[in-house]
Amino acid sequence: MSKEPESQSEEALIEDILEKIVDVDVESADVVDVVADDMEESAEGDVTDLQKQLEKAEAKATENWDKVLRIQAEMDNLKRRTQKDLDSAHKYGLEKFAKELLNVIDSLELGIQAAKSDLPEVVQLKEGSELTIKQFETVFAKFNIEAIDPAGQPFDPAFHQAMSMVPSADVEPNHVLTVFQKGYVLNGRLIRPAMVMVAQAPA
Repeated sequence: MSKEPESQSEEALIEDILEKIVDVDVESADVVDVVADDMEESAEGDVTDLQKQLEKAEAKATENWDKVLRIQAEMDNLKRRTQKDLDSAHKYGLEKFAKELLNVIDSLELGIQAAKSDLPEVVQLKEGSELTIKQFETVFAKFNIEAIDPAGQPFDPAFHQAMSMVPSADVEPNHVLTVFQKGYVLNGRLIRPAMVMVAQAPA
């Protein structure tokens, strides 16, 4: 008889302990749920903040990339302009100097035209002037300076300057009849137009 209450009390004790364990488990589960909820809310807040930071960083990166592209385009344009200016300086840097030399050639050619005497001194002077002109022409060719001597060619206002128009039966109308002064171009650019007389149809 004495053993039954002991076994009952043991069973009651075990049940008590089991109930407490269940209660503790429930409380632990509740605590875990609360902590998990807090962590989830915190994680959601962190993710939102990170997304905002990422969007700002992407916007800033896009803005900086646009700036880089604009600067690159400006640098390319500047490089092209500088190269163009350098090319022009190389091609046309001699223009003023060439214009001054043209006056010397004109004087030599006028001297040759005026030297009509058969005296040996005049003949020698004429030959010397012709050789000097040939040397000038060689130097001009070396630096791409070309003469415009358009006798008999169609009149071109881009390269010829008409001094007058004269009726002519021998030369077609609007063609160069006489060249008073040769013109010159430097690398295709006109430095002096040819001074010409232009033919027109006879009346």
